[in-house]
Amino acid sequence: MASGTATVTAEKKIVLLTPRGFCAGVVRAIDVVKIALDTFGAPIYVRKEIVHNKHVVDELRELGAIFVDELVEVPTGARVIFSAHGVSPAVRAEAKTLDLKVIDATCPLVTKVHLEAVKFARQGYTIVLIGHENHDEVIGTLGEAPDAMVLVQTVEDVDKLQVADESKIAFLTQTTLSLDETSHIVARLRERFPLINGPHSQDICYATENRQVAVKAVAPMTELLLVVGSKNSSNSQRLVEVCRKEGRPAYLVDDESDVRSEWLNGINSVSVTAGASAPEHLVDSLIAFLQSSGFGDVETLEVKEEDVRFSLPPELNAARLTQIRTA
Repeated sequence: MASGTATVTAEKKIVLLTPRGFCAGVVRAIDVVKIALDTFGAPIYVRKEIVHNKHVVDELRELGAIFVDELVEVPTGARVIFSAHGVSPAVRAEAKTLDLKVIDATCPLVTKVHLEAVKFARQGYTIVLIGHENHDEVIGTLGEAPDAMVLVQTVEDVDKLQVADESKIAFLTQTTLSLDETSHIVARLRERFPLINGPHSQDICYATENRQVAVKAVAPMTELLLVVGSKNSSNSQRLVEVCRKEGRPAYLVDDESDVRSEWLNGINSVSVTAGASAPEHLVDSLIAFLQSSGFGDVETLEVKEEDVRFSLPPELNAARLTQIRTA
């Protein structure tokens, strides 16, 4: 029986994609919460989920972070962290009114999009934002220029678009979109509005792009893709979509407990990746589960090396420096 099991295991393999998991913006956001707790002590309030992963949120909650949906839930004068997805100017103004001590964990790549929105709005442009309605990042970006910005989600939305001045139109995108889907929308925008302006460099972040490229690379050689990530994670959802568009089955799982046995029936090659807000220990647990289910060898497919780091918010660095000086 042992030799039979070994034979079955040898025939079945796991392909582990690299890069995967945490991006620089997520690492920074999680570090911000942990360092704030170490520096100021609990409780530290966080507006919305710091990143879209329930395991990360639960871990930080256990350390003393208190997650709220609205700033009115934060006691006057308390310290609050803005999530990696960014917030609108209205939220910043509300925090000031409530006399809250703000630490801004907005991903610098999201901040870039906000600054682009402000620039185009000041120049009198109608701004087309490509993104998903009600996503935290989109809500924050729209808030930068609500009277000048219109949201589109599909090519069909572009076909219905009407603007006051076709010579003064620009587009921006959410940072976690599908590269292919976004390229089709941008192409249609350029067809309808030849004078349209866009960002100097694409708004879709490096991590989103790299993880999608890795999925495309593995799709022809795998029978199934499992993406570790939470259901409300946009970039994780896009990885599933990319694989399915390549003709391969793909599923999003919070952890190994979400894997259904029927997904693995008749499968000899399973590829595994993780969204940009999914911690590596969840990938490790999924690999262990797959190995216990008869998949043996683990092969790594590295598409691109990542070495991106973001500095901490200045308000947190200043507080740490003050703490060191007074210690």
